[in-house]
Formats: sequence, C-alpha cells, structure tokens
Amino acid sequence: MSIDETSLSDGELYTVLTNKDAHGRKGALAAIVAGTKAEVVREALDHIPQEKRDLVEEITLDLSSSMKNIAIMEFRNTKRTIDRFHVQKLALDAIQEMRIGHRWEALKAEHERKLWIKSTGEVIPPEVFSNGDTRPQLLVRSRYLLFKSAEKWTDSQKERAKILFEQYPDLEQAYWLTHKLRKIYANTPRRSLANTRLAKWYLEVENSGFDAFKVIAATLRDRETEIINFFDNRATNASAESFDLPCSTQRGVRYKLLPL
Repeated sequence: MSIDETSLSDGELYTVLTNKDAHGRKGALAAIVAGTKAEVVREALDHIPQEKRDLVEEITLDLSSSMKNIAIMEFRNTKRTIDRFHVQKLALDAIQEMRIGHRWEALKAEHERKLWIKSTGEVIPPEVFSNGDTRPQLLVRSRYLLFKSAEKWTDSQKERAKILFEQYPDLEQAYWLTHKLRKIYANTPRRSLANTRLAKWYLEVENSGFDAFKVIAATLRDRETEIINFFDNRATNASAESFDLPCSTQRGVRYKLLPL
C-alpha cells in the first residue's frame, strides 16, 4: 500500500491510503483523511480492523516523521519503504536552492551596475553570453534543464548548460551529484549493490562541501533501512497519485474509509 499527502484545488491537504494492486483503478483508494496530523489519521485508520492492517506486507511513504509514525503504529507487521521520488526531490531542491542563491547575487550586481550608470553617467553595458542570455537570464532560464537528464536536453539547453557550468562549477558538481542519485535508483538491481553505491555517493557528497547535500545524506542515513527497502520490490508512491479523488473530499468531510 501507499500513504501520502495530496493537495486539492482549494489547497487543503489530505492524507490518502491506496492499494497498489488496483493500479489506480477501482479499489485503489482505501482511505482519505482531512489533514496530515498523525493522531487524526491514526484515529481514522483505527476503524479498519487490526487483523486486516496486519495483512499489509509493504507500505511506501515519504520522509516525514508523521507518516513514519502512522505506518509504525497502524501497520505493525509491514515493511516500510521510502518513496524514491521524494528522495530525488530533496536533491533537486538542493541544486535549485544553489541556483537561486547565485541568481540573487546576479540581480544585486545588475542593480549596482544601474546605480553606477545613474550616478556617474558612465555607460557600462550588461554582460551578455554567446547564447544571448544576460547573467540573471542565464540563471532563470537554467531552472528546467537542471531537472532533466543531460541526454534529454535540447540543443539550446545544452548550450545554456555549457555556459552555466563554466560560470558556476559548483552547479555542475551539484547537478552530477543529483544525476548520480537518480542513476542509483534507476540502474541498481539489488539492495546489496544499492548499499555500496549509496556509500560511494555519501562520500562524494562529503567531499563536495555542499551543506544542503550533506543534510540530504544525513537524512538518508537516518532512514537507511527504509531507503534500501526500495531495491527489493522497487515500490513507489505512484499509486497514490494515479487516481481521481472522489467527491468525499468535499469541505466538511473529515475522513472516508473504503474496504481493504
């Protein structure tokens, strides 16, 4: 099964429990609970007989402590597996944080250039790279290419990436750290090999000196068993996002349970 949170059109968060065997079709939704507080979700799931919950063999979840608490207390005999896409998102968020930091520095420099021109009358043209981007534009327009694998870049993205990485070697290093983590998940066939490859990745993160990535590595180490469990069955939370939520999520409905 999968447990995850989802945001509806009004921005309210709900916790959803889904059955993977249904593959997003009829019978996929087992429970939907308004909010994400562990005690509220547990109160709702307690209405499902414990003997049924004990039959669940594996549950996928994100890295939040509340989801972990729910899974431990409500599914006592169940293997917990951290969803790979939540892990990869941490790395993507880290590199975007670095990019945004450089962007603010570029905007500050551009503001100072304009102030200097205004105060002195001296004409200082903006820096323009070979693809026509100014430095602030380069950092804004590089956002999406940093999400993608290099083999999926368009020609213009390849050109932009080359310029970006020449100007900001730290972004290139962070990009390849993110890419290597993605490859570990995509190309590792068994958990014993995953242990080895993740250990090497942790070492690269440590040598990089990037604080954000060090936090990610520490988080993964703290949940290492649940991370490595992925490589047994390659289970993810995709089933929690592959169905249409029913009308029971209307405002005022606290929770809805369906037969397991």
